[in-house]
Amino acid sequence: MATSLGLVIVVTVPDGHAKPYQDNSGRFWVKQGADKRQVTAREELQRLFQRAGLLFADVVPVAGSSAADIDSKAFTAYFEKRYGRRADADGQSLDQVLQNIGLGDGAELNLAGVMLFAERPQRFRPAFMIKAVAFPGTVLHDTRYLDSEDIDGTLPEQFTRAFAFIKRNLRHVQGDQGFNSLGRLEIPEAALEELLVNALIHRDYFTSASIRVLVFADRVEIISPGHLPDSLNIEAIRCGVTNRRNPTLTDHAVQLLPYRGLGSGIRRALEAGAEVDFDDDVRGNQFRAVVKRPVTQQVTPQVTPQVTPQVTGQVAPPVAPPVIPPVAPPVAALIRVLGVVGELGNAEIRARLQIKDRADLRDRFVRPSMAGGWVEMTIPDKPSSRMQKYRLTAAGRVLLEQLTQ
Repeated sequence: MATSLGLVIVVTVPDGHAKPYQDNSGRFWVKQGADKRQVTAREELQRLFQRAGLLFADVVPVAGSSAADIDSKAFTAYFEKRYGRRADADGQSLDQVLQNIGLGDGAELNLAGVMLFAERPQRFRPAFMIKAVAFPGTVLHDTRYLDSEDIDGTLPEQFTRAFAFIKRNLRHVQGDQGFNSLGRLEIPEAALEELLVNALIHRDYFTSASIRVLVFADRVEIISPGHLPDSLNIEAIRCGVTNRRNPTLTDHAVQLLPYRGLGSGIRRALEAGAEVDFDDDVRGNQFRAVVKRPVTQQVTPQVTPQVTPQVTGQVAPPVAPPVIPPVAPPVAALIRVLGVVGELGNAEIRARLQIKDRADLRDRFVRPSMAGGWVEMTIPDKPSSRMQKYRLTAAGRVLLEQLTQ
Protein backbone atom coordinates (compact mmCIF):
# COMPACT_ATOMS: atom_id res chain seq x y z
CA MET A 1 0.00 0.00 0.00
CA ALA A 2 1.50 3.27 -1.10
CA THR A 3 1.83 6.08 1.43
CA SER A 4 1.99 9.71 0.41
CA LEU A 5 4.15 12.10 2.39
CA GLY A 6 3.15 15.70 2.90
CA LEU A 7 5.46 18.67 2.74
CA VAL A 8 7.42 19.28 5.99
CA ILE A 9 8.76 22.73 6.72
CA VAL A 10 11.34 23.29 9.45
CA VAL A 11 11.71 26.85 10.69
CA THR A 12 14.55 27.93 12.98
CA VAL A 13 13.98 31.18 14.82
CA PRO A 14 17.09 32.69 16.42
CA ASP A 15 16.97 34.50 19.73
CA GLY A 16 15.84 38.06 19.39
CA HIS A 17 17.57 41.16 20.70
CA ALA A 18 14.57 42.70 22.43
CA LYS A 19 14.32 40.46 25.47
CA PRO A 20 12.30 40.24 27.61
CA TYR A 21 9.38 39.89 25.20
CA GLN A 22 6.11 41.69 25.80
CA ASP A 23 2.88 42.05 23.86
CA ASN A 24 0.97 45.17 22.87
CA SER A 25 -0.71 45.21 26.25
CA GLY A 26 2.63 45.38 28.08
CA ARG A 27 2.49 41.81 29.38
CA PHE A 28 5.69 39.76 29.51
CA TRP A 29 5.82 36.17 28.29
CA VAL A 30 8.26 33.27 28.45
CA LYS A 31 8.24 29.95 26.65
CA GLN A 32 7.14 26.93 28.66
CA GLY A 33 7.40 23.64 26.79
CA ALA A 34 5.39 23.85 23.59
CA ASP A 35 3.39 26.78 24.95
CA LYS A 36 4.03 30.09 26.69
CA ARG A 37 3.04 31.67 29.97
CA GLN A 38 2.75 35.17 31.31
CA VAL A 39 5.28 36.32 33.90
CA THR A 40 3.73 38.08 36.88
CA ALA A 41 6.11 37.41 39.81
CA ARG A 42 8.32 40.38 40.57
CA GLU A 43 11.48 38.34 41.20
CA GLU A 44 11.09 36.50 37.88
CA LEU A 45 10.56 39.79 36.04
CA GLN A 46 13.70 41.16 37.66
CA ARG A 47 15.68 38.12 36.54
CA LEU A 48 14.36 38.49 32.98
CA PHE A 49 15.61 42.08 32.86
CA GLN A 50 18.85 40.98 34.47
CA ARG A 51 19.47 38.34 31.78
CA ALA A 52 18.82 40.95 29.12
CA GLY A 53 21.44 43.24 30.64
CA LEU A 54 18.85 45.90 31.44
CA LEU A 55 18.89 45.63 35.22
CA PHE A 56 21.52 44.71 37.81
CA ALA A 57 20.64 43.74 41.35
CA ASP A 58 23.72 45.33 42.86
CA VAL A 59 22.70 48.87 41.86
CA VAL A 60 19.06 48.66 42.94
CA PRO A 61 18.45 51.25 45.73
CA VAL A 62 17.83 49.75 49.17
CA ALA A 63 14.78 51.41 50.68
CA GLY A 64 15.34 53.02 54.06
CA SER A 65 19.12 53.08 53.78
CA SER A 66 21.31 56.18 53.75
CA ALA A 67 24.91 57.29 54.07
CA ALA A 68 24.42 57.26 57.86
CA ASP A 69 24.40 53.44 57.70
CA ILE A 70 27.93 53.30 56.32
CA ASP A 71 30.75 52.02 58.51
CA SER A 72 32.76 55.21 58.18
CA LYS A 73 36.03 53.68 59.40
CA ALA A 74 35.93 50.81 56.92
CA PHE A 75 34.80 53.04 54.04
CA THR A 76 37.42 55.70 54.75
CA ALA A 77 40.20 53.10 54.81
CA TYR A 78 38.96 51.60 51.53
CA PHE A 79 38.59 54.95 49.77
CA GLU A 80 42.03 56.19 50.78
CA LYS A 81 43.67 52.92 49.76
CA ARG A 82 41.99 52.80 46.36
CA TYR A 83 41.90 56.48 45.38
CA GLY A 84 44.87 57.82 47.30
CA ARG A 85 43.03 60.63 49.06
CA ARG A 86 40.42 61.25 51.69
CA ALA A 87 36.76 60.94 50.72
CA ASP A 88 36.03 64.48 51.96
CA ALA A 89 39.10 66.04 50.30
CA ASP A 90 36.99 67.93 47.73
CA GLY A 91 34.40 69.10 50.25
CA GLN A 92 31.73 66.82 48.84
CA SER A 93 29.14 65.19 51.05
CA LEU A 94 29.34 61.46 51.71
CA ASP A 95 26.10 61.02 49.73
CA GLN A 96 27.75 62.61 46.71
CA VAL A 97 30.94 60.57 47.08
CA LEU A 98 28.96 57.33 47.26
CA GLN A 99 27.01 58.30 44.17
CA ASN A 100 30.20 59.18 42.30
CA ILE A 101 31.66 55.70 42.81
CA GLY A 102 28.40 53.85 42.13
CA LEU A 103 27.39 52.87 45.67
CA GLY A 104 24.32 55.07 46.00
CA ASP A 105 21.95 57.40 44.18
CA GLY A 106 22.54 60.49 46.30
CA ALA A 107 19.81 59.62 48.78
CA GLU A 108 19.87 55.86 49.40
CA LEU A 109 22.58 53.23 49.24
CA ASN A 110 22.31 50.59 46.58
CA LEU A 111 22.77 46.89 47.30
CA ALA A 112 26.52 46.99 46.57
CA GLY A 113 26.95 49.84 49.05
CA VAL A 114 24.96 48.01 51.72
CA MET A 115 26.67 44.63 51.31
CA LEU A 116 30.18 46.10 51.19
CA PHE A 117 30.12 48.93 53.71
CA ALA A 118 26.94 49.07 55.83
CA GLU A 119 27.41 48.51 59.55
CA ARG A 120 24.57 45.98 59.66
CA PRO A 121 23.69 44.81 56.12
CA GLN A 122 21.24 42.15 57.31
CA ARG A 123 19.01 44.84 58.83
CA PHE A 124 18.06 45.62 55.24
CA ARG A 125 18.58 42.22 53.60
CA PRO A 126 18.28 39.47 56.23
CA ALA A 127 18.64 36.61 53.75
CA PHE A 128 21.94 37.79 52.31
CA MET A 129 24.20 35.83 54.63
CA ILE A 130 25.90 32.42 54.80
CA LYS A 131 24.49 29.43 56.65
CA ALA A 132 27.28 27.00 57.46
CA VAL A 133 26.90 23.49 58.89
CA ALA A 134 29.40 20.67 59.40
CA PHE A 135 27.98 17.13 59.48
CA PRO A 136 29.65 13.96 60.78
CA GLY A 137 28.31 11.90 57.87
CA THR A 138 27.58 12.29 54.17
CA VAL A 139 23.86 13.18 54.03
CA LEU A 140 22.06 16.49 54.44
CA HIS A 141 19.15 15.06 56.40
CA ASP A 142 21.44 13.91 59.24
CA THR A 143 19.97 15.15 62.51
CA ARG A 144 23.46 15.40 64.05
CA TYR A 145 25.98 18.10 63.33
CA LEU A 146 29.51 18.92 64.46
CA ASP A 147 29.43 22.67 63.99
CA SER A 148 27.08 25.36 62.68
CA GLU A 149 27.17 29.11 62.26
CA ASP A 150 24.96 31.82 60.75
CA ILE A 151 27.50 34.16 59.19
CA ASP A 152 26.34 37.74 58.69
CA GLY A 153 28.03 41.12 58.18
CA THR A 154 29.51 42.68 55.06
CA LEU A 155 30.83 40.50 52.26
CA PRO A 156 34.46 40.81 53.44
CA GLU A 157 33.35 39.81 56.95
CA GLN A 158 31.31 36.92 55.62
CA PHE A 159 34.26 35.70 53.57
CA THR A 160 36.65 35.76 56.53
CA ARG A 161 34.29 33.96 58.90
CA ALA A 162 33.11 31.39 56.34
CA PHE A 163 36.68 30.59 55.33
CA ALA A 164 37.58 30.13 59.00
CA PHE A 165 34.54 27.85 59.46
CA ILE A 166 35.59 25.61 56.58
CA LYS A 167 39.21 25.44 57.76
CA ARG A 168 38.35 24.52 61.33
CA ASN A 169 36.16 21.65 60.15
CA LEU A 170 38.73 20.12 57.81
CA ARG A 171 41.81 18.08 58.63
CA HIS A 172 45.36 19.34 58.48
CA VAL A 173 47.96 17.09 56.86
CA GLN A 174 51.40 17.19 58.41
CA GLY A 175 53.28 15.79 55.42
CA ASP A 176 56.99 16.61 55.57
CA GLN A 177 56.51 19.66 57.76
CA GLY A 178 57.86 19.99 61.28
CA PHE A 179 55.99 18.80 64.37
CA ASN A 180 55.14 22.30 65.56
CA SER A 181 53.76 23.44 62.22
CA LEU A 182 50.02 23.61 61.64
CA GLY A 183 50.26 21.46 58.52
CA ARG A 184 48.54 21.85 55.18
CA LEU A 185 44.79 21.81 54.84
CA GLU A 186 43.52 18.59 53.26
CA ILE A 187 41.88 20.65 50.47
CA PRO A 188 44.05 23.35 48.88
CA GLU A 189 43.16 26.67 50.50
CA ALA A 190 43.42 28.50 47.17
CA ALA A 191 40.59 26.40 45.73
CA LEU A 192 38.26 27.00 48.70
CA GLU A 193 39.09 30.69 48.65
CA GLU A 194 38.23 31.09 44.98
CA LEU A 195 34.96 29.15 45.19
CA LEU A 196 33.79 31.05 48.27
CA VAL A 197 34.58 34.44 46.75
CA ASN A 198 32.79 33.50 43.55
CA ALA A 199 29.68 32.53 45.51
CA LEU A 200 29.61 35.87 47.31
CA ILE A 201 30.19 38.03 44.24
CA HIS A 202 28.35 36.19 41.47
CA ARG A 203 25.25 34.98 43.31
CA ASP A 204 21.81 36.15 42.17
CA TYR A 205 20.88 39.00 44.51
CA PHE A 206 17.36 39.11 43.09
CA THR A 207 16.79 35.80 44.90
CA SER A 208 16.11 36.18 48.62
CA ALA A 209 18.06 33.17 49.84
CA SER A 210 21.28 32.54 51.74
CA ILE A 211 24.50 31.00 50.52
CA ARG A 212 25.04 27.59 52.11
CA VAL A 213 28.38 26.09 53.10
CA LEU A 214 28.07 22.41 53.99
CA VAL A 215 30.99 20.33 55.24
CA PHE A 216 30.43 16.57 55.01
CA ALA A 217 32.73 13.67 55.84
CA ASP A 218 33.55 13.21 52.14
CA ARG A 219 33.05 16.65 50.57
CA VAL A 220 32.50 20.38 50.96
CA GLU A 221 29.55 22.01 49.18
CA ILE A 222 29.24 25.73 48.47
CA ILE A 223 25.74 26.50 47.19
CA SER A 224 24.85 29.96 45.88
CA PRO A 225 21.40 31.23 44.85
CA GLY A 226 20.91 31.64 41.11
CA HIS A 227 21.84 29.31 38.28
CA LEU A 228 24.37 30.33 35.64
CA PRO A 229 23.36 33.19 33.30
CA ASP A 230 22.04 32.13 29.89
CA SER A 231 25.34 32.84 28.17
CA LEU A 232 27.30 30.45 30.42
CA ASN A 233 27.48 26.74 31.09
CA ILE A 234 29.75 24.56 33.21
CA GLU A 235 32.21 23.86 30.41
CA ALA A 236 32.50 27.58 29.70
CA ILE A 237 33.32 28.53 33.31
CA ARG A 238 35.86 25.70 33.49
CA CYS A 239 37.59 27.40 30.57
CA GLY A 240 37.55 30.80 32.25
CA VAL A 241 34.57 32.40 30.48
CA THR A 242 32.82 34.88 32.77
CA ASN A 243 29.69 37.01 32.91
CA ARG A 244 29.49 39.82 35.45
CA ARG A 245 26.09 39.42 37.03
CA ASN A 246 26.90 42.18 39.55
CA PRO A 247 29.36 44.52 37.79
CA THR A 248 29.43 47.31 40.38
CA LEU A 249 29.87 44.88 43.24
CA THR A 250 32.61 43.13 41.28
CA ASP A 251 34.45 46.38 40.61
CA HIS A 252 34.76 47.19 44.31
CA ALA A 253 35.19 43.60 45.50
CA VAL A 254 38.46 43.38 43.58
CA GLN A 255 39.87 45.76 46.19
CA LEU A 256 38.29 44.11 49.24
CA LEU A 257 38.39 40.37 48.61
CA PRO A 258 40.97 37.96 47.12
CA TYR A 259 39.29 38.30 43.74
CA ARG A 260 40.78 39.33 40.41
CA GLY A 261 37.68 39.63 38.28
CA LEU A 262 39.24 38.13 35.14
CA GLY A 263 37.21 34.93 34.95
CA SER A 264 40.19 32.92 36.17
CA GLY A 265 38.85 32.02 39.63
CA ILE A 266 37.37 28.66 38.68
CA ARG A 267 40.45 27.74 36.69
CA ARG A 268 42.71 28.62 39.63
CA ALA A 269 40.54 26.50 41.93
CA LEU A 270 40.95 23.53 39.58
CA GLU A 271 44.66 24.14 39.03
CA ALA A 272 45.24 24.24 42.80
CA GLY A 273 44.76 20.48 42.80
CA ALA A 274 41.25 20.23 44.22
CA GLU A 275 38.75 17.78 42.73
CA VAL A 276 35.69 19.94 42.06
CA ASP A 277 32.34 19.12 40.48
CA PHE A 278 29.75 21.72 39.49
CA ASP A 279 25.97 21.47 39.31
CA ASP A 280 23.96 24.18 37.57
CA ASP A 281 20.45 23.57 38.92
CA VAL A 282 18.17 25.62 36.67
CA ARG A 283 14.89 24.37 38.17
CA GLY A 284 16.10 24.93 41.72
CA ASN A 285 17.72 28.25 40.70
CA GLN A 286 21.03 27.53 42.41
CA PHE A 287 24.63 26.76 41.56
CA ARG A 288 26.58 24.19 43.53
CA ALA A 289 30.33 23.62 43.76
CA VAL A 290 31.29 20.29 45.33
CA VAL A 291 34.88 19.80 46.50
CA LYS A 292 35.81 16.23 47.33
CA ARG A 293 37.75 15.56 50.52
CA PRO A 294 40.66 13.10 50.28
CA VAL A 295 39.87 9.62 51.54
CA THR A 296 41.65 8.89 54.79
CA GLN A 297 43.39 5.57 55.05
CA GLN A 298 42.14 3.42 57.89
CA VAL A 299 45.07 1.47 59.29
CA THR A 300 44.11 -1.85 60.88
CA PRO A 301 46.55 -2.76 63.63
CA GLN A 302 48.24 -6.15 63.37
CA VAL A 303 47.00 -8.48 66.05
CA THR A 304 49.42 -11.13 67.32
CA PRO A 305 47.58 -14.39 68.12
CA GLN A 306 47.98 -15.46 71.70
CA VAL A 307 47.79 -19.00 73.05
CA THR A 308 45.29 -19.25 75.86
CA PRO A 309 44.52 -22.26 78.05
CA GLN A 310 41.37 -24.19 77.33
CA VAL A 311 38.53 -23.15 79.61
CA THR A 312 35.07 -24.45 80.00
CA GLY A 313 32.04 -22.21 79.62
CA GLN A 314 31.62 -18.95 77.73
CA VAL A 315 33.92 -16.10 78.67
CA ALA A 316 32.69 -12.60 77.82
CA PRO A 317 35.30 -10.58 75.94
CA PRO A 318 36.65 -7.56 77.82
CA VAL A 319 35.15 -4.18 76.98
CA ALA A 320 37.74 -2.01 75.33
CA PRO A 321 38.19 1.44 76.89
CA PRO A 322 37.57 4.49 74.69
CA VAL A 323 40.45 5.25 72.39
CA ILE A 324 42.02 8.58 73.28
CA PRO A 325 44.43 10.09 70.76
CA PRO A 326 48.00 10.26 72.09
CA VAL A 327 48.27 13.84 73.26
CA ALA A 328 50.93 15.42 75.41
CA PRO A 329 49.86 16.65 78.87
CA PRO A 330 50.28 20.34 77.89
CA VAL A 331 47.94 19.84 74.93
CA ALA A 332 45.38 18.07 77.12
CA ALA A 333 45.55 20.92 79.63
CA LEU A 334 44.89 23.53 76.95
CA ILE A 335 42.00 21.48 75.51
CA ARG A 336 40.36 21.29 78.94
CA VAL A 337 40.75 25.01 79.65
CA LEU A 338 39.28 26.06 76.31
CA GLY A 339 36.50 23.52 76.74
CA VAL A 340 35.42 25.23 79.95
CA VAL A 341 35.79 28.88 78.95
CA GLY A 342 35.34 28.88 75.16
CA GLU A 343 37.71 31.50 73.72
CA LEU A 344 40.83 32.79 75.45
CA GLY A 345 43.65 35.11 74.54
CA ASN A 346 47.35 34.46 75.11
CA ALA A 347 47.54 36.24 78.47
CA GLU A 348 44.31 34.64 79.70
CA ILE A 349 45.57 31.14 78.90
CA ARG A 350 48.89 31.78 80.68
CA ALA A 351 47.03 33.05 83.74
CA ARG A 352 44.77 30.01 83.92
CA LEU A 353 47.58 27.51 83.30
CA GLN A 354 50.04 29.49 85.47
CA ILE A 355 52.60 29.82 82.68
CA LYS A 356 54.94 32.81 82.73
CA ASP A 357 56.87 32.29 79.51
CA ARG A 358 55.05 33.18 76.26
CA ALA A 359 57.44 31.01 74.23
CA ASP A 360 56.71 28.04 76.50
CA LEU A 361 52.98 28.46 75.92
CA ARG A 362 53.49 28.77 72.18
CA ASP A 363 55.88 25.84 71.73
CA ARG A 364 54.46 23.24 74.14
CA PHE A 365 50.76 24.10 74.26
CA VAL A 366 49.44 26.12 71.33
CA ARG A 367 51.45 24.91 68.32
CA PRO A 368 51.04 21.16 69.00
CA SER A 369 47.31 21.70 69.62
CA MET A 370 46.90 23.54 66.34
CA ALA A 371 49.06 21.01 64.50
CA GLY A 372 46.72 18.28 65.69
CA GLY A 373 43.72 20.20 64.39
CA TRP A 374 42.21 20.56 67.90
CA VAL A 375 42.67 24.32 68.43
CA GLU A 376 42.35 27.25 66.03
CA MET A 377 42.78 31.01 65.99
CA THR A 378 39.72 33.23 66.03
CA ILE A 379 41.45 35.62 63.60
CA PRO A 380 43.47 33.25 61.38
CA ASP A 381 44.34 35.92 58.81
CA LYS A 382 46.07 38.07 61.47
CA PRO A 383 48.11 35.71 63.67
CA SER A 384 49.81 38.56 65.53
CA SER A 385 46.68 40.59 66.22
CA ARG A 386 46.34 41.84 69.80
CA MET A 387 42.71 40.69 69.61
CA GLN A 388 43.77 37.13 68.78
CA LYS A 389 42.15 34.34 70.76
CA TYR A 390 42.10 30.56 70.59
CA ARG A 391 39.18 28.12 70.62
CA LEU A 392 38.46 24.43 70.11
CA THR A 393 37.72 23.06 66.65
CA ALA A 394 35.09 20.38 66.06
CA ALA A 395 37.84 17.78 66.43
CA GLY A 396 38.94 19.47 69.64
CA ARG A 397 35.47 19.18 71.11
CA VAL A 398 35.43 15.46 70.29
CA LEU A 399 38.82 15.08 71.95
CA LEU A 400 37.57 16.99 75.01
CA GLU A 401 34.69 14.54 75.42
CA GLN A 402 37.13 11.62 75.32
CA LEU A 403 39.51 13.26 77.78
CA THR A 404 36.71 13.87 80.30
CA GLN A 405 35.29 10.34 80.16
